[in-house]
Amino acid sequence: MRRVMSDFLLSACALSVILVMLMAFDQRVRDEVRLRLNAPARASSDIAAVGGQARSLLAVLVESAKSQTQDHGPLVVMVVAGMVLTLFMVRT
Repeated sequence: MRRVMSDFLLSACALSVILVMLMAFDQRVRDEVRLRLNAPARASSDIAAVGGQARSLLAVLVESAKSQTQDHGPLVVMVVAGMVLTLFMVRT
């Protein structure tokens, strides 16, 4: 149980870091996150709209990640290789 929680926290932290980095470099992601966080929660009828908002936020995140990857290809390769090597070192 403890390992499951630590793995979950590690994954959540990694996703948070990726989101923060994308927000730092891309205005579109920053605007989408700000829009989602500032929108007040109204009624249960808005729950259906949350799925659409999540899809649009995910689409902006994916588009931003793709454009950043295309712009900084060699850096992305080095970061991914470093993350994989770090994971192997931590696992053993």
